[in-house]
Amino acid sequence: MKISHELKKIFYFTTNFVLSTKEDIDFAVGGQAVIEGVMMRSPNSVVIAVRKQDNSIKISAKKHQSIIRKYKFLNIPIVRGIVGLVEMMGIGMTAINFSANEAVEEEDEIKAKKEAEVEEKRSTLTKIFEAGMFALSIIIALSVSVFMFKFIPLWLTTILDGQFSYIHDNYIVFNFMDGITKLLIFLVYIYVLSLIPSFRRIFEYHGAEHKSIFTYEKHLELTVENAKPQSRFHPRCGTSFILIVFVLSILVYTFVPKQEIFWQNLGLRVAALPLIAGLAYEFLKFSAKYRESKLVNIFVAPGLALQKITTKPPTDAQLEVGLTSLKEALAVENHLD
Repeated sequence: MKISHELKKIFYFTTNFVLSTKEDIDFAVGGQAVIEGVMMRSPNSVVIAVRKQDNSIKISAKKHQSIIRKYKFLNIPIVRGIVGLVEMMGIGMTAINFSANEAVEEEDEIKAKKEAEVEEKRSTLTKIFEAGMFALSIIIALSVSVFMFKFIPLWLTTILDGQFSYIHDNYIVFNFMDGITKLLIFLVYIYVLSLIPSFRRIFEYHGAEHKSIFTYEKHLELTVENAKPQSRFHPRCGTSFILIVFVLSILVYTFVPKQEIFWQNLGLRVAALPLIAGLAYEFLKFSAKYRESKLVNIFVAPGLALQKITTKPPTDAQLEVGLTSLKEALAVENHLD
């Protein structure tokens, strides 16, 4: 179980969130699927709804204002994307840990009471240690992601570079091969995950998250009946974001001087990641604003097609969880009004 949860944490860093970038509705709502549940994030709250073993829905609702809203000077193109994504990682990991604890099979209430007592007696040192472990889990997840989608593609492309002069003499071709290799690894990665039953359930909750958000964006009543016919493919999904990152990396790396030493080349590419992520965020923000444009839809289409793998049709029970999380997030906003 614990190993499975760690693998799921790595997965969340690649495909599973909807960015809160939409500006033409009452206020922006984004989210992500978690283990047996859905997390929704509004401008002033983070809400997690998880289906427990007894079929009840456990809700965690906390007030939260984004860093960008607190510090207006960060709300500038590219920078806001980088800051927002880093913040989303922290929120996402917290949501995953919460859902992992709530979704596992319950034991008796006595154990729960004992855990509550232990929580109250925890020392500051223990809390610091747990914070350190939390940070370590993020570092591990990021490291695995960099290894899979940066190190391996560049290493394979470097091998081809040494074998074929055409690739060696054409840096654009070199970057194109690097980007294609990343995409192939990513496709294999998410396809293999989709074959694992526990991950398929996450994909189903991913679909529930998208359908719930679409229901809200269309100003419909947040009911299962209204959510069921909605699309499970959302243009602001993390799957689309990753695909945009792959494409942009081909363009951006063309302007990064090629290094003959592999590790220097890798280091420069990793250092350019924040810029690429910021640019990808701005593209998603632009595509959300001009969703009705045929030209924009052409560029968005590949990301939507990829979501056929990363989202699956949710059950009514899963839609209920997604809608419950969204309703609670909206309730927090309405209460603040």
